[in-house]
Amino acid sequence: MAKISFDLVSPENLIFNDEVGMIIVPGKDGDFGVLPGHSKVMSSLRSGRVMVYGEDKNLLKAFFVSGGFAEVNPEKCIVLAESVDEINELEKRHN
Repeated sequence: MAKISFDLVSPENLIFNDEVGMIIVPGKDGDFGVLPGHSKVMSSLRSGRVMVYGEDKNLLKAFFVSGGFAEVNPEKCIVLAESVDEINELEKRHN
């Protein structure tokens, strides 16, 4: 199976950088999935979850972003987020 390069960037630093199987991104008009070979897209983001899956479709990481932009081309997906929290870190803070 093919992979796509994924970068998740906050204003402070690079949060995630790896080759993955699929990414679900909270686009302004709804969530959209990014697979290797995706057509070029530029989208603003709403607050929501960025879900990162491996080649075998297992969930690798989940992040909560509060707005930003996503740039997608067939080889790479870049999410520039206003703020990023790893979801299991948020769950630890609220328990």
